[in-house]
Amino acid sequence: MTQSKHIPVLLAETLATLAPRSGGRYIDATLGGGGHAEAILATAAPAGELLGLDADPRAIERVKQRLASFGQRATLVQTNFRRIASVAREQDFGQVDGVLFDLGVSSYHLDEAEQGFSFMKEGPLDMRLDPASGPSAADVVNSLDETELADILYQYGEERRSRRIARAIVASRPITTTTQLAEVVVRAIGRRPGTRLHPATRTFQALRIYVNDEMGALEAALPQAISLLKPGGVLVVITFHSLEDRIVKHYFRQESRDCICPPHTPICTCGHKAQVQRIHRKGLTPSPNEIARNPRSRSARLRAVRKLP
Repeated sequence: MTQSKHIPVLLAETLATLAPRSGGRYIDATLGGGGHAEAILATAAPAGELLGLDADPRAIERVKQRLASFGQRATLVQTNFRRIASVAREQDFGQVDGVLFDLGVSSYHLDEAEQGFSFMKEGPLDMRLDPASGPSAADVVNSLDETELADILYQYGEERRSRRIARAIVASRPITTTTQLAEVVVRAIGRRPGTRLHPATRTFQALRIYVNDEMGALEAALPQAISLLKPGGVLVVITFHSLEDRIVKHYFRQESRDCICPPHTPICTCGHKAQVQRIHRKGLTPSPNEIARNPRSRSARLRAVRKLP
């Protein structure tokens, strides 16, 4: 277990924005290693409560141990956050003071080989956060045609050399391990001199996002999260790449406006009313000190909104 597993990203900024208090109720929709959840519960002592969700059953077991000292103040449920509203109702956890999404995968996933998220360690090419859900990454790379694979790599990984990589994947089938796939990508596009980014980074990101339908889950969950907030409640979202940040930024901008008609419409016909107020107009990013302590935080951005009365 490496130290990075114990470092929740933008923790001070998250706590300052959520402002947990005793008696408050909070939802951590992405438990991961449990660092944010632990800090929220500690700050909200002695009577704050937290509902924690994670799609990965192994994460739930880890965090149960980490939060054991908080007793019944912590309720943990293994589920994808696209079900946040229905799970909150099932747990009698409606009208909350704050909701947190810390998107992407945790350091546990990157440091351990078993679920196949890292190209640095040999493991099965899986990438499913929930091992019981849909097709694995191996199923995807070994079954889709070249055009479909290229589209996935371009759309979710912003990989400009997607067609060359897709062609190499199809020619190298079957591919069953992480290191096999990484080697195929390196052979296809080579290593760029002067860059620290591994050639397979965007390919692995794209497959992970596709396999777990991360963008679809985020788009489904954001309106649900706002509906769960009481007036004055806060929604915090930490993103790690431009695709998810774009979704969050667009949605927060839309829901903070009274009218969302096209700019040249002479009279408002949409009837839309602002639900939230943006807290950090441009979002917060890690300090140089945090990046030095935890290099994985370097691409993080925190955006937040407050529910209007």
